[in-house]
Amino acid sequence: MSPRILVVEDEPDIAAIVVDYLRHAGYTVEHQAEGRAALASLITTPPDLTLLDIMLPGMDGLEMLRQARRHTQHPIIMLTARVEEVDRLIGLELGADDYICKPFSPREVVARVKAVLRRTAAAQEPPAHQTTTAALMLDESHWQATLHGTPLGLTRREFKLLQVLARQTGRIFSRAQLLDQAYDDTLDVNERAIDSHIKNLRKKLKAASTDGSDWIRSVYGVGFALDPTAPD
Repeated sequence: MSPRILVVEDEPDIAAIVVDYLRHAGYTVEHQAEGRAALASLITTPPDLTLLDIMLPGMDGLEMLRQARRHTQHPIIMLTARVEEVDRLIGLELGADDYICKPFSPREVVARVKAVLRRTAAAQEPPAHQTTTAALMLDESHWQATLHGTPLGLTRREFKLLQVLARQTGRIFSRAQLLDQAYDDTLDVNERAIDSHIKNLRKKLKAASTDGSDWIRSVYGVGFALDPTAPD
């Protein structure tokens, strides 16, 4: 069965072109033009991937993304004409997997969809296994992390950052290294995104820590390291 793609776009001409190209690429495509109806569809029958416009009637795309992430972790690619960096950072923090700015080539959209689905399939192929660091456990097959048994509720980006740090505890990673290892090369992000996600990680780890310790060590001018010996 071909992957099912949900296209949430209220501009009829853009939606028609994107849907047509995706169907020609072999995907099963559903189209929604209104945010609330799209969210209901997404929750009831989650697709394999969603293309989500930010500017929507009924409910904007960022709010829809926020609510969708409470129910599903399937990949979501944002479509937007708002190119300001703050929008990109907000979208990524809420759990977007990629960002495509208008105007775009429909062939680029198909290529991005293929790339994200390929990465998602690759992440699901290995048997379930865990990375354990002291009381920190990362279930890499389900994108879930716990500290002292408490779920951390991480976004995909936060999970991938923590995953990189946890695989070599104590090692100091520069922002450039974290960008290279924890982010897809199709994402239009910079080092400010790293700082934002590290801040969120710190907050969640500290909240779940038994003594309120800071699990992520900052080295001024160098980068960040996961230091499990400090809290324990």
